[in-house]
Amino acid sequence: MSGFLGILMLDTRFERIIGDAGNPASYPVEARCRVIPGAGSTEIVRDGRPAEALVERFIDAARALEAEGAAALVSTCGFLVTVQAEIAGAVRIPVCLSALSLLPSIRLLHAGRRIGVLTASRPSLGVAALAAAGVQPEEVAIAGMEGCAGFAASFLRPVDQQALQLDRAAVEAGAIEAARSLVAAAPDLGAIVLECGNLPPYARAIAKATGRPVYSILDAARLMLGAA
Repeated sequence: MSGFLGILMLDTRFERIIGDAGNPASYPVEARCRVIPGAGSTEIVRDGRPAEALVERFIDAARALEAEGAAALVSTCGFLVTVQAEIAGAVRIPVCLSALSLLPSIRLLHAGRRIGVLTASRPSLGVAALAAAGVQPEEVAIAGMEGCAGFAASFLRPVDQQALQLDRAAVEAGAIEAARSLVAAAPDLGAIVLECGNLPPYARAIAKATGRPVYSILDAARLMLGAA
């Protein structure tokens, strides 16, 4: 592959451990982050497009990374699936802003069975995001991390209120609990997709706890980089 992986990153201050979509060390190639000013968690984690001014900032950042030599682009928040087509159309390199964009292919890989989605906020993930991802509500089962105090303290607060140090053990325990509850409520699930770019560090633990394959934005990055 020629070039680097560009990361469109939300405007946050919380710790991004290895495995997090916003940590360049999470990827098998050189990766560079571009923070989008004003695009905090509370501005993006919602069922619908971000404010138009923020969309323009994302497009400007995508074009700048492409001009610098990026071979592909990802983002740190799966809720950006609502502007996937628009941002991808603004550049000439592969773009995957959300693991949710993988849902149609993952369903095919797993014989059309329902797919579990573990998201940062269940109340915020609705029909707009699912439609943008190309799936119907009945094709997925969704659980959220908003009830995990350690997760919410870092990832779901305004930037000036975010915890600076991540309680990794608490977040991992919360992710496992949410995923197990998801599978208990929907035992037909073929796989689990992690909407949130902060959850890939726990993918292996979730897979072990649920017996289901787990996919994330890191898998989308590997796919694009392999093609590039």
